[in-house]
Order: sequence, then C-alpha cells, then structure tokens
Amino acid sequence: MTNDGVINGSSGGYGGYEDERTFAALPPARGRGFAQTWWGRAWLKALEDTALESEQLKKGRRQARDGAVGAVSVRPGRITAVVRDRDGTAYRSDVLLQELTGDEWHRFLDMAVDRAGHIAALLDREMPPHLVEDAADAGVELLPGIGDLEPECTCEAWDLCPHTAALCYQVARLLDQDPFVLLLLRGRGERRLLDALQVRSAARAEPSAAAPKGVPEGVRADEAFAAAGILPPLPAVPRLPAEPGLPPSLDTETAPPQGIDGDVLEFLAADAAVRAHRMLAEALGAVGGQPLGELPGDPVLTAGQDAVRLAATARSALPAEVAARLAAGSGRERSGLELAVRAWRFGGAAGLAVLADDPVPDEVLARAEAQLAQDRDEGGRRRSRAAGAGRWTVPGAQAQLRVGADGRWWPFTRSSRGPWTPAGPPAPDPASALAGLLPEA
Repeated sequence: MTNDGVINGSSGGYGGYEDERTFAALPPARGRGFAQTWWGRAWLKALEDTALESEQLKKGRRQARDGAVGAVSVRPGRITAVVRDRDGTAYRSDVLLQELTGDEWHRFLDMAVDRAGHIAALLDREMPPHLVEDAADAGVELLPGIGDLEPECTCEAWDLCPHTAALCYQVARLLDQDPFVLLLLRGRGERRLLDALQVRSAARAEPSAAAPKGVPEGVRADEAFAAAGILPPLPAVPRLPAEPGLPPSLDTETAPPQGIDGDVLEFLAADAAVRAHRMLAEALGAVGGQPLGELPGDPVLTAGQDAVRLAATARSALPAEVAARLAAGSGRERSGLELAVRAWRFGGAAGLAVLADDPVPDEVLARAEAQLAQDRDEGGRRRSRAAGAGRWTVPGAQAQLRVGADGRWWPFTRSSRGPWTPAGPPAPDPASALAGLLPEA
C-alpha cells in the first residue's frame, strides 16, 4: 500500500498507462463531513439531486460513516466496492459515469496548456472552480450533473440503494484527497494525463515558423534585477549553496530501458549540478554590484571538446563505461583522452588546440621566432630548436615549447619513449614557460 492509501494500480492495454486504481477501505467518518473540497461537494450534490428517495441517501450516508464500504476500485467509467449491511451481508455496488470522448479530452488538454495555472493546480492535486468553468466553456463537463451517476448493485434495487449511496459518499472522501480520481473515472489516469499535458506544453514552447518576428521571449534575470527600481517587487536573490547539489541516485532494482545507462545519467546530472552552481556564483557576483552587466558564458564547444571537458571536470573517478564513452566521443583512445584531460585542465579549449597542433597564424609564428631569438642560455646559445611549425624542443632536456594561436607559450615534457605531455599552464614568453622545466631557466 502506498502513502495515499492506494493498494495497487493495474496497467491496461492503453500504452502501458494505468487504467485502474484501488483505494484501501477508509476508516469510519464519525464527526466529520464527507466532502471538504468544493469538487467533493459538487459530487455529492449530483448524487443528492439524482436520488428519488432521501431515505436511501440517509441509510447510505450512515453505512459509509460506519465504515461499511470496503476497498474502492476506480477505473474509466466505473467505481466499484463491496458494501456490507449491519448483518454482514455483502453486496457488490457500482456507480457508472460517462467517459469523455477523445475530442472532449483534446479540448480539455488544449484548454489546460493555455493556462499555466491549471497545470500547476493539477500538480498540486487541486481542481479550482475556474479550471472546471474553463473546461465547461470548452464543451467539457468534468463534474457529474443531475442524472449522470448511474447506480448498479447486487441487491437488485432498480435505482439508487443504500449500498451505492454509501459508495458515492466514500468516493467524495477520495475526491477530497485527489481530484485525479474524477479524471480517471472520466477516462484518463494521472500519468497518462500529465504526459499528454507535457507533450502539448513542449509543442507550444517550440518556436513556430509562422510566429511574428520581434516578439520578446522573456527577460534575463540579471537584466530584471538591474531594473529593480522600476519593476514591481522582485523575489529575494537566492543564496549560493556551499557546494553543488548531489544528483539523484538511479540505482534501483528495476533494469533501465535498453540503451540507457544509469552511471552515465548520474554522471551527466552531477556535471549539470556543478555548472549550475558555477553559473549561480557568477550571477550572484554580478548581482552584488548593481547595475548588473552581461554575465560571462561558456564558449561553444564541439562534441569532442565537450567530451574532454566532462572528463576533466568530473568530481570523482569515472566509471569504466563513462570513461569509454567519453573517449569515443572525443575521438580518442583512453590514453589519448588522458592527455586531452591534462591539456584541458591547464588551458581549456585552447590547451586542446595546442595539444592537437592546430594551425597557428603566420604572424604569430613570426613573433614567436623573434622571441626565441632572444631566449638564450648562460653561454649565449639558443635553448631550443625548431621541431615543426609552432614547436621548439630543448636538446637533452625532454622539454618542448609550443605556441598557441593567441601567442602564448605552452610547456610540454615526455619520458624517454612516451608522448609529449602538457606540463603546465601557458606563459607569455618562452623563459617563463620553461621556468618550471629547466633548473637553469
């Protein structure tokens, strides 16, 4: 049983969505009304307006109050429960309500996504009057009206009997807790309904080719705070957490769908948390000095560069599957990814470009040659010799200098037979770049 009293839900044949919910028997309702919400009271009004004999309602209300109604099953078009008389005789009781048609559901969903407040209300398990009124304006009646509730009972009463009346009173209590009970009775379960709303909301959010040009898409938060003096009161600036939040754990007993890797998703979630924390820190730094200016943004990276960034900024050791996928995404073997990670940590995308020997403008190379001409050892000899465009090695020292497209100098080292490896951050001149590699520099 779940916390909301649901015993189970069965998946029907409609795309795997739930089409039935069963609620545990509720305790006696002594000393309280059956409906606290307005939609619960509207349900009872439909019941009471339908009843031909008030005596049957009184008996049913008494049975429901005494706890005579068992577990209640709710599915499209029907609610069912076993109701017991005082002598213990059990009767199966059903109450039927017409399901909405497909066209009515389309109109309801279109109406809901047009007003964000309606979706928020449903997520909060509320059914405010304006939602029902707007649905009615769209030709969709959610709440039952006079004569809409059709009773059936094994006591063989031809109309409403105490057992079906007791069931309706119990359903009013369920509706108080969760208006999705009514929506399921009308034909759509909660998950199916929310998924449909999400799909429609996403479709509405996509820019349309026919949309008029020049329509503003919103205001940046920093711009809004900068104009705080001429705007209505804004919410308080959020506080920066001490560290990025932890991603949710996806380690469950249920196997993920084919092609989905939980370790990879957790890794990406952790990276998103780190970036969000940094962006908030940058934004709050700007907020501290009004007016706010343009906040710094991340450079646009290629897929290969971003794979290296992900590996370089990981907060913990990479799982084997994650490391393998990042290496493949970067277009490198595992050893090549390790070199790229080292280059990224020293200089980001610029470090990767130098590692890959990306072309350097001729004017930068000419300026680099001029700088090297002045870089000599204590004996007056040049300490490096050309090893290719933009590369100069230091004989006998297993050290190399590379110049980047921006004119900065990058130090590299290597073991006797290993690859050239980034050895530090860039420097403005050759001597500074070699300072950490050569004792005499």
